[in-house]
Amino acid sequence: MVITATIRVQTKNSILAFSMKNKPLRVALVVPHIFMHRDILPRVIFSPGHLALALADGLVEQGVAVTLFTPGPVETKAENITADLALFERELTGRGDGYMDLLRKHPFTFITLARQVQSELIATAYQLANDGKFDVVHIYTNEEELALSFARLCQKPVVFTHHDPFNFLIKYKNNFPKYKHLNWLSLSYAQRKGMPDDTNWVGNIYHGLNEPALTPVKNPTRDYVAFLGRIIHPKGVHLAIAAVNKYNETAEKPLRLKIAGKHYAEESKDAYWREQVEPQLDKNIEYVGFIDTPEAKREFLGNAKVLLVPSLFDEPFGMVTLEAFACGTPVIALNSGALSEVIRDGVTGYVVRKSADELLVATDLAKALQSSEKIDPAASRSAYRTNFTLETMVHKHIAAYRKLADR
Repeated sequence: MVITATIRVQTKNSILAFSMKNKPLRVALVVPHIFMHRDILPRVIFSPGHLALALADGLVEQGVAVTLFTPGPVETKAENITADLALFERELTGRGDGYMDLLRKHPFTFITLARQVQSELIATAYQLANDGKFDVVHIYTNEEELALSFARLCQKPVVFTHHDPFNFLIKYKNNFPKYKHLNWLSLSYAQRKGMPDDTNWVGNIYHGLNEPALTPVKNPTRDYVAFLGRIIHPKGVHLAIAAVNKYNETAEKPLRLKIAGKHYAEESKDAYWREQVEPQLDKNIEYVGFIDTPEAKREFLGNAKVLLVPSLFDEPFGMVTLEAFACGTPVIALNSGALSEVIRDGVTGYVVRKSADELLVATDLAKALQSSEKIDPAASRSAYRTNFTLETMVHKHIAAYRKLADR
């Protein structure tokens, strides 16, 4: 194992980090996804990774002794334990590829190597917990079953956060219910619907955001509609395009759609991009590429009339919604998963009913666009500050950890 630099921050505002016994919490925060590497994370769309870093730093600032487990080194205030990536990198060197090259060209090989890294990190975290180094182990991304099946070998409490719908993939919906007795944290109450009714939920913790750059733009243009996210069918980019085209059929002044995001397959292999997105690009439908800085994201979201989130799959939360709210931008979304939970219909945006009839969906989204002038952008910013700050997210995690550690 390689242990990177350690930074410890103590603040006077750490009441929540201590029990009546005045004992500081020692938490292993395990984020074994291969994207957790400072050479990869800035180049991909991976909200769980950024959330994990924010959570780790927020916990440290509250006096919690956090050890963050990641495949590669990351920028964090917590102690950072990383995996030995020498064999993975040797494979990349032999092929003449970088991490993202291998993911695009040979996804199965990439996943196989990434799974080996996951195994090492999880085993190390459990062993250190058994050695008395931690009070709680938090598996923050568990896309595989590795941490679940071996949790019974850990002598300290283990809690799990999953960032997809529990019924999204076969490997989730067939396997995760077997472990309903373990300790679970949900991202939303909607996410819980993918697990059995008697799942052992320790708490429900909404995402929180602490990005100082994401604030309302002074004198925003509000002259386009935004889409931000992965360019894949489940995210409904084609529905955003159809909605704007439908709106423009009767509008006195055409509305533009700006699409920002990333598609990870090679363009020649990305059928969705080639067949349903790229042919629609014209003077009113523009692809602006991948936005990789908070400042650029602020300009993109803060100047938008609304953000469209036409997700077809059951969003467990929808982080991009919070980013829009922070910039004072309303959101129009389908009632997919937690989006109905996060958006106050008619206050911070509109929630449109999902349907197999895509023409009907596009028509309803266009109607919502027509009504978007009624939404006060200040309500979106207020919703963010009231319900979705990093501070709130951190405090709720501390309460959950303390509950487990004090058992």
